[in-house]
Amino acid sequence: MGTVVDDAAAAEFHAFFERHYAELARLARLLTGEPDAADDLAADALLALWHRWDRVRAADHPVAYARGVVANLARTRVRTAVRERRRVALFWSQREERTENPDVAGVVDVQEALRRLPFRKRACVVLRHAFDLSERDTALALGVSVGTVKSQTSKGVAELQRLLGTRAAPRAPRQVHAAIARSGGAAGGTR
Repeated sequence: MGTVVDDAAAAEFHAFFERHYAELARLARLLTGEPDAADDLAADALLALWHRWDRVRAADHPVAYARGVVANLARTRVRTAVRERRRVALFWSQREERTENPDVAGVVDVQEALRRLPFRKRACVVLRHAFDLSERDTALALGVSVGTVKSQTSKGVAELQRLLGTRAAPRAPRQVHAAIARSGGAAGGTR
């Protein structure tokens, strides 16, 4: 009898995997800015979900739970990368640092601007505008209050507008929404 339950759980998880893997990989890509790491983070998140599948499938919002796992893994990856960059910078501090030419007339890419946002603002903006989640669903995925989602999204969009400048910057939140959604479009949907 236990095998039937195990087979049913496995089939249910497989269906969940097929339905949400690409979305979770896209979320990871937009949160980390690393297309190569997105598949790994989504796979790691789904592996963690599988180990807790009984608890996950009993949850009110299994997809929100999955998004939260991806967000936490992405946060850890970003923090690790920052610490690693600091160590490398200390190691090479005796060398002259190469800086970008501030006079370059190119337009800042939306993904590059997203990477500049602090993690919580980035996560709120991506979930609200690239994934069209409600404030409530975003709050569930990130484990924060709806008020936090509102303020972090508003501040994040304002910061994106500032970072993107006036030359090609979206002026209204609706235009930022479209730019963010496009930045994680077809190329963002891995697998």
